[in-house]
Amino acid sequence: MDRDQLIVPGLRHLPANFIWGVATSAFQIEGAADRRGESIWDVFCRRPGAIADGSDGLTACAHVDRLDADLDLIASLGVDAYRFSIAWPRIQTEGSGAPRSDGLGFYDRLIDGLLARGIQPYATLYHWDLPQALQLRFGGWPGRETAYRFADYADTVSRRFGDRIVSFATLNEPWVVAVLGHEQGIFAPGLRSRAMAMQASHHLLVGHGLATQAIRANCQAEVGIVLNMSPIHPLTDTDADRAKAAIDDGLINRWYMDALHVGQYPADVLAHLGADAPQQLPGDAALVSQPVEFIGVNYYTRSFASTGEPWSAQASGAAVTDMGWEIYPEGLTELLVRLHQDWKGPRLIVTENGAAFADQLVDGEVDDQPRVEYLATHLAAVDEAVRRGVNVTGYFVWSLMDNFEWASGYRKRFGIVHVDYDTLKRTPKRSARWVSELLRQRAAQRLANAS
Repeated sequence: MDRDQLIVPGLRHLPANFIWGVATSAFQIEGAADRRGESIWDVFCRRPGAIADGSDGLTACAHVDRLDADLDLIASLGVDAYRFSIAWPRIQTEGSGAPRSDGLGFYDRLIDGLLARGIQPYATLYHWDLPQALQLRFGGWPGRETAYRFADYADTVSRRFGDRIVSFATLNEPWVVAVLGHEQGIFAPGLRSRAMAMQASHHLLVGHGLATQAIRANCQAEVGIVLNMSPIHPLTDTDADRAKAAIDDGLINRWYMDALHVGQYPADVLAHLGADAPQQLPGDAALVSQPVEFIGVNYYTRSFASTGEPWSAQASGAAVTDMGWEIYPEGLTELLVRLHQDWKGPRLIVTENGAAFADQLVDGEVDDQPRVEYLATHLAAVDEAVRRGVNVTGYFVWSLMDNFEWASGYRKRFGIVHVDYDTLKRTPKRSARWVSELLRQRAAQRLANAS
């Protein structure tokens, strides 16, 4: 294929009102740490060896101080929507009490700036940056009181911004918060206890339920939750690997989907957890499983389950991203079809999909053709899922710009816009131009069909 030729898939089955967007999160881009409270990620970044390059999110991409220029950048792409997260510590320094006027003011400017540019605001209430004060006071998410404080925060946010927000997601990737943060200890708060992880997972869902009620009481915005999910395949055709795949699927996919849709955790997973299963209170099932308008799907790759040596994408010879993740767009179709068939729940939105590559800025340009191909093939996978009857109503590229990539620091670049971390200059990559051209062609096609 000619490298100068844009790859624009047919996408014949996506509806005319399909939402196209880009996504970010607060801690990864905002900076301005002096104008918010401390979060568990600020503390985690100070732990020796926790972050690959020893960096932190104090400055990040300085988005707070470059808001207008960044909004113009988003608008230049031609997207319909922007998915961002609200930093809880920027609203409530200690995670409770009266909100900060400067924090509220920043998100007022962000939301109003999006609307003025014709871009729909999609807000996420929690993208991992728990106020450190709640970690110290209640033990964070393993403590049930944190879920109640989250509901109060959701009430404050939806009262202030709900008249202008199109869509609220309560949580982003609770599995990551629970397992990577509380069982594996490689994300904040850096704990290592399966029992605490599973209790955190339950309280996150309790918080989701309480926040959903608060939002609905205050505004008409749609409400949903964002989950990281992937197909889990047994590495070998053996009873042991098939059993391992079933449990892994239960912990990553069914744990959350069953709780949200049928109000109970999978019986096989509860048996597997034994004494580490979470404690629940009467009424929790109904609280967690109340209806939502959408499930956000974050997809990057598939997983293999094995009781022997773990599978390595690199060792297998598969094409991989800079994260070492296999590039497997077929898995997105498989996942979306499975969600539709097994749970028959609300509509689906692909809230994150993208890839890190070792991008190089050369003569003011970033030729990230592998990312273009990644996005094109995954959009084709979404189109195929829609062809098979799945109600997918939107797609958000992760991410708008290079940013603080959690435990990887600034070493991994997911953005369609390059950020020079010395000067903070933004440079749209080839992939950004591809997205813009794709959306331009889609808009032209809609006009032609309407005439």
